Parts: sequence; C-alpha cells; structure tokens
Amino acid sequence: MWVLLAIAVVVVGFALRINSMLVVTAAGIVAGLIGGLSPVKILNAFGDGFAGSRSVTVFIVTLPVIGLIERYGLQQQARKLIGRLKVVTTGRLLAVYLLIRQGTAALGLTSIGGPAQAVRPLIHPMAAGAAERRYGGKLPDKLQEKIKGFAASADTVGLFFGEDIFVAIGSILLITGFVDATYGLHLEAIDIALWAIPTGICALLIHGARLLLLDRKLDRLAAEIKAAEKEVAR
Repeated sequence: MWVLLAIAVVVVGFALRINSMLVVTAAGIVAGLIGGLSPVKILNAFGDGFAGSRSVTVFIVTLPVIGLIERYGLQQQARKLIGRLKVVTTGRLLAVYLLIRQGTAALGLTSIGGPAQAVRPLIHPMAAGAAERRYGGKLPDKLQEKIKGFAASADTVGLFFGEDIFVAIGSILLITGFVDATYGLHLEAIDIALWAIPTGICALLIHGARLLLLDRKLDRLAAEIKAAEKEVAR
C-alpha cells in the first residue's frame, strides 16, 4: 500500500509543473526506499534500466547529421526537385510515402522513416514544394500547417499499422508476454502478425484515400484564403 506513495509523487510533481525527469526519478527513489531497497540497489536499478533501453536514444546520433544536411540546402533542393515534376501533387506524394512507410515497417525496417529523419527534412518540403507549384508562390500559413499535419500523419499511420505485421517487433512480443503471464493463454506471435494484416490494409486504404483527397481540400482552402484577402483589400 505504501508503494502507492510513488504515484502520489508523480501526480503532485506534474500538478506543480516540476521537470518531468526529476519527478519520475524522485518517484522511483521513493518506491525503492519503501520497497526496502538500499540506495546502492536503487542506483543499480536506474543504471540497469538505462543500459537496457539505451537503444531508444540511438536516433539522437542522427540529428546533428540531419541538421548539417539541412544547413547546406537539403530542403531547398527537395522543393526544387518536386517543383519540376508536374504530375506529382501533395496528396499523391504523401500517399506514396504512406505506402512505402507501411511496407518497410511491415518488413521490420522501422527506422528508415520518421519525423526527424524523413518528414521534416524531406517529405514535408517536397509536399510543400508541390503545393507551391500548384498555387503559385509562397503558401499561406494555414496551408502550410495543413500540409505539415498530413505529412506527419502519413508517417505515423504507416509506422503504427505496419510494424505489427512484422513478427519480431516489440509490440507483438509485449502482447504475447502479457497475455501469457496474465491470462495463462498461449499466443503465437505469428498469429498476431497475421491478424494485423487486414487492419493494416484497411488503414492503408482509408488514410491513403484521405491523402489523395487532400489536394481538393487544399484547393478549397486556397480559394477561401484568396476570397478573404480580396474582401480585406476592398
């Protein structure tokens, strides 16, 4: 019962808007002391937890490289490339990226894309470049934000519904382990992966259709913005 004090520490810390890392660390120390762990064992537990999950932060190594590439004009070149391809529209480009992202995630290649690695430096500038060519010039902020949101959604939906098809992904192993330990049922990872295929196909079709219809939404939004600007000019 006393161990629940650690949860109270988290609730109070977040309510007071204290740094989340400090709050979680304090809650861990409180839980360890109440559980009868010595300070040395608590420190070992923190160390083991960090060492066991250090692969989660590996992507940080790529951020300086991406920043350096952007500094030397990656986004500008992406916009120019897309601007020359008249067949490519914002919706079509994002739909193709959704297909690629979901297909690679289904093969276990979840690190190929991502908001930091692909969406910000490449996918969004290319989608914005297609829109700039279509509407002639710099886009209004409202159009920019709409494209940003759909670019991020293409990556997120593709990864979320694609990775569960890969049998050795962590989420499937977590599900099988939890169900086996909690309910005494024996689940095979391959069965969960197979049942994820229909869901993945539905997600691809539904969100892919939304992306293909994005061009019409952008057309309407651009027309509304132009109409509003004319009214203001009068």
